[in-house]
Amino acid sequence: MAKIKIIGTGMYVPGEPISNDELKTLAKIEFDTPKVENKLGIKSRHIAKLRDIKESTADFATEAARAAIKDAGLENNAINLFIVGTDTPEHISPATSLLVQGRLQGAEKFVASFDVTASCASFTSAYNIAASMMAQNPSMKYGVVTGVYNMLSFVRDGDPFGYSIFADGAGSFVFERVEDDDPSGYINGEFITDGTQWDYLGVFTGGTKKPYTHKILEEGDWGLQFLKKMPPDVNMKLWPKMLDGLLEKVKMHKEEIDHIIFTQINLSVIKDIMALIDFDMNKTTCIMDRYGYTGSGCIPMAMHHAIKEGRVKRGDKVMFIASGTGLAVSSNIFVY
Repeated sequence: MAKIKIIGTGMYVPGEPISNDELKTLAKIEFDTPKVENKLGIKSRHIAKLRDIKESTADFATEAARAAIKDAGLENNAINLFIVGTDTPEHISPATSLLVQGRLQGAEKFVASFDVTASCASFTSAYNIAASMMAQNPSMKYGVVTGVYNMLSFVRDGDPFGYSIFADGAGSFVFERVEDDDPSGYINGEFITDGTQWDYLGVFTGGTKKPYTHKILEEGDWGLQFLKKMPPDVNMKLWPKMLDGLLEKVKMHKEEIDHIIFTQINLSVIKDIMALIDFDMNKTTCIMDRYGYTGSGCIPMAMHHAIKEGRVKRGDKVMFIASGTGLAVSSNIFVY
């Protein structure tokens, strides 16, 4: 039976990094620097609009995909599948993936392109979908899955929470369809959903339920909004449950996992989770110190660093666990 393996990775962030001190000046905000640095782990980030860079989601995604394709040693026209995982798309319609395909391949092709929107679990969800599609379709030899984030486009001026945490970035994987005898490849994935939590945090304006109006814009009732307070321990409960559930599904023990990467939202939570599951911190990779929180871009960006820095090598068993508002949680397990 066929499966997919990672043969290339790439990432993109816009402009020069912005430190916490510089951010306060550029965004004209104040926030608790020790908390952001010591608890969340964020020391710098990249934000296109604060560097006056005229780029957005499709630009980030295209450059990350281009870098991953180059890393895989392929030409752009070799790709048969483009998936973009994001909850901050370039447009409501058409899909961001279509723009990426058009920019990289420049013409009509027998190629599949679509977006996956599952909050900050969009990339890991897209990974699971790509694994199923490519394994079942011999004509899909190569696929590109990109996680990308541009939540700063929805953060209102003067919002210290939004500016201190969220950042711009994208990460991409190139997958190759291989036969089962290849030692590397996708094993399985798992999902957890609770749609009763849809109204905690999100971008609720601009869709069919609440289209933009002059009144909404004048009142500032748009962009990233908190309608209810998020439970502070949500990931402490979800991530171990997801770990156990996926391991049970694939009949593996946690000791077999060589590396695990979580949503890069809170360094202190990741440290607590690693202690809880009795894993040393050298079995994970954290990048929020350099990039802030990049949503669905953070896991492929972290994996890119893990590979290039030698923290993950061929033959390692790797797990991803991502969670996003709504509630959406998804995971992947594979041999790199």
